[in-house]
Amino acid sequence: MPDHHEGTATIEWWANSSTCLARLGVYVTIRAAHEWTCEAWFTPALSPEDQEGFDFLMELDPLFTLRFDEGGTLLVDVVAVPDDSGRLSLTAHEPANDRRAGTRRAAPAG
Repeated sequence: MPDHHEGTATIEWWANSSTCLARLGVYVTIRAAHEWTCEAWFTPALSPEDQEGFDFLMELDPLFTLRFDEGGTLLVDVVAVPDDSGRLSLTAHEPANDRRAGTRRAAPAG
């Protein structure tokens, strides 16, 4: 198994199992040396309207589905890195550690 992956993917915000409210293209850099880490950048860069929508969804719940071009998916928690690079930090979502009431878990697989 490779310990490094770079390429395009999509992050999706699903309101429920049938309603996707956002589908945004990203370029990801994933490393799996000691633990899984992922950085992402929007591609193309978000328009002001798309950025506003993304910020709104992040405030509601930063749980997204990371969909790889090859078809695989992974639930991830997204954090916007507080600098001017537009970089995102993605971590694998662990529902067992989730203490937020009402957290969405619906995201279609495949």
